[in-house]
Amino acid sequence: MSDDPQPKQPAPGRAHRDAGPPSPDPAGTGAVAEPGTGTGTGTAGKPKRPKRTGWRRLVPTWRMTLGGLVVAAVLIVGGFFLGYSLVRIPAANALATKESNVYLYADGTVLAREGKVNRESVALAKISEDAQHAVLAAEDRDFYTESAVDPQAMIRAAWNTATGKGKQSGSTITQQYVKNYYLAQEQTVTRKVKEFFISIKLDHEKSKADILEGYLNTSFFGRNAYGIQAAAQAYYGMDAADLDAARGAYLASLLNAPSEYDVVAHPQNRSAAEARWNYVLDGMVDKGWLSAAERAGMKFPMPKESTVSTGLSGQRGYLVGIVNDYLTEQGIVDSEDLDRGGYRITTTLQKKKQDAFVKAVDDQLMSQLDQKNRKVDTYVRAGGASIDPKTGKVVAMYNGIDYVKQYTPNATRRDFQVGSTFKPFVLAAAVEHGARTQDGRPVTPGTVYDGSSERPVQGWTGAPYAPENEDHTDYGDITVREATDKSVNAVYAQMAVDVGPSRVKETAVALGLPSDTPEMPEGPAIALGTATASVLDMTEAYATLANHGRHGTYTMVEKVVKDGDEELRLPARKVKQAVSREAADTTTSVLRGVVQNGTATAAQSAGRPAAGKTGTAEKDKAAWFAGYTPDLVTVVAVMGQDPVTAAQQPLYGAMGLPRMNGGGAPAEIWGQYTRDALAGKPVSDFDLDVQAGAYATQAPSSTEPSGDPGTGDTGDTGSATPSGRETGDRSPDENDDATPSGEGTGTGTGTGTGPSATGGPSTEPGADSGGTGETDPGNGDVDPGGGDTGDGSADPSATAGQVTGGPGQ
Repeated sequence: MSDDPQPKQPAPGRAHRDAGPPSPDPAGTGAVAEPGTGTGTGTAGKPKRPKRTGWRRLVPTWRMTLGGLVVAAVLIVGGFFLGYSLVRIPAANALATKESNVYLYADGTVLAREGKVNRESVALAKISEDAQHAVLAAEDRDFYTESAVDPQAMIRAAWNTATGKGKQSGSTITQQYVKNYYLAQEQTVTRKVKEFFISIKLDHEKSKADILEGYLNTSFFGRNAYGIQAAAQAYYGMDAADLDAARGAYLASLLNAPSEYDVVAHPQNRSAAEARWNYVLDGMVDKGWLSAAERAGMKFPMPKESTVSTGLSGQRGYLVGIVNDYLTEQGIVDSEDLDRGGYRITTTLQKKKQDAFVKAVDDQLMSQLDQKNRKVDTYVRAGGASIDPKTGKVVAMYNGIDYVKQYTPNATRRDFQVGSTFKPFVLAAAVEHGARTQDGRPVTPGTVYDGSSERPVQGWTGAPYAPENEDHTDYGDITVREATDKSVNAVYAQMAVDVGPSRVKETAVALGLPSDTPEMPEGPAIALGTATASVLDMTEAYATLANHGRHGTYTMVEKVVKDGDEELRLPARKVKQAVSREAADTTTSVLRGVVQNGTATAAQSAGRPAAGKTGTAEKDKAAWFAGYTPDLVTVVAVMGQDPVTAAQQPLYGAMGLPRMNGGGAPAEIWGQYTRDALAGKPVSDFDLDVQAGAYATQAPSSTEPSGDPGTGDTGDTGSATPSGRETGDRSPDENDDATPSGEGTGTGTGTGTGPSATGGPSTEPGADSGGTGETDPGNGDVDPGGGDTGDGSADPSATAGQVTGGPGQ
């Protein structure tokens, strides 16, 4: 045994730190000895895993893959629940809630649309099933069976597009509705994320039917049409409820490319539009919504070249404004709510009559103007209104040449005098109140008046009033009927005093004029039409005459529906007997003569029994004709207004005529319109119940000269009641303030042959011939205010022909 020191043995299980590399295997067994052990079995420790080198280092291990998937799943699920809890269904965006107000004629055709956004929301039940199915075939065929978000639909849409099988949106209808109704249209990740979560929530909170209805009402179809109802009107002039499969499929095609597939605006794209249309129809067949036989027989439904305008040009803007005023004034709709839109308003206006009115004005007036060579023709304006007298419904109106050129509606403005169209109200008041003349005769159509121009009105205690007749014509003794035919101012001014101006005004208001109508004085001038009522006001009043004295305020609206389903309650129309049938019918009987042989013979062109009255404003600034048949009441006015300053202007020389009067263009317009508006309707005659004695002449009492020319004695045929005592049905405050006996003088020429007066002679200077100075005051002796017979003594200071014994005027 060697005395050399032995090497120190390493601790068990631990290799010597200084051990060298493993010894080679001398026997060739392939075993490698561990350093320091002398053996090759390697049993002293676990072998290390070889390191990954090269490209293998880039491939994740299965452990890494599994771990990553677990983490991703946790993040996705957590993110979903987090997003679902954080994202809430917002309020609808501003664009989605905006709607237009839709105005319809009485027959349901569109009159106008008002609002920047052309949308009219309707319930799903008011959209045809064919149209619903067409949209589903175009955009989301599995809508009723799929979830709100369908990844398969997105993949299928991409595949169909790539293989040329047609385009179909990758988003479900629910997603598209969310984008339209709740979100903006920008293409951002944030919007997409919100759309995803809102769609899922919405699918749980709303039914499929509600979502489809919302989608159909918010989608854009081109032609400024939002929603399928607006689109149906814009492309085919019909309601969504009436769409068939062919038209519904075309509208559904537009959803994919609204501008490109409008074959009217882009005829070069018709082949593409038809291909899309066929794709939609084929989808309807595949889903069983359309039979193959029906599909085979369909032809492409070309949309209209020009559909109903949604603008406010022409008459539309006027009518919309007037209807809106009516709705707010009647308390049907608040003005702010009306501004928000969403109302479907069916008016009483009838399209046939409306068109006829416009044509009549164009034919009889506008086409006769020469605005280049006659400056006065640039002043011409026209207004008109037409009412069914039995129902009070306004069936047509004319307001101006074009709302975008002349904004003031001529049918409702209250700034032009109505002229002699007011005179029938005086006659109606006289009959209604049993008025009597100054000499005690009942006022009837046959009552004789002095129709001399500038004749001083008798019995009027206000400022002296002596109106002139047109062209200063003196008519002498003339009946009320004849005075109406010829529109004699002198007669009607006197009649207004006989009945009492306040009662004339009361009757006019009862017939239909607003109580606050400007320039309606309680004096004799009221009879000449100084009032500035509107054309529509006058139509309402004349409708009361045509309806035998029964008055009901006019109506302009048949039905109002809010947001497609809420029908608003309209106020009940109240009708009352404004004046007796006798008063109204007697007036009508007189106005028939105006058309038959008076100033309005041009109205005979209507070809029907008619009554009416012409009128001319002061200085020819307006000319009127108010007329009616038993079935239709229409008032037409031609007005003069400077287009720059808006000042009223005379119409002398307009249309190349010396003057404008109611028997000209207004009556001619009335005749053509009435003929066309009532075409096809049986001709009916007036059924009148007139005043007793209406056709008998009520002449002034005859007198015979007697007495000394200088004494002023009167005849002895009877006694007359003084002014204010026996004057029919006049109010005391209108006639009782006459000058007492002996304090006034009655003027006359002295023959005593003029009309008698209650309480005093009523002849005026120059009215009669002779010079005896004697006057018969009606029944012989004069009651000088206190009821006793006066002595008839002459006033020494009076000139020849002046006598005492009655109030002087």
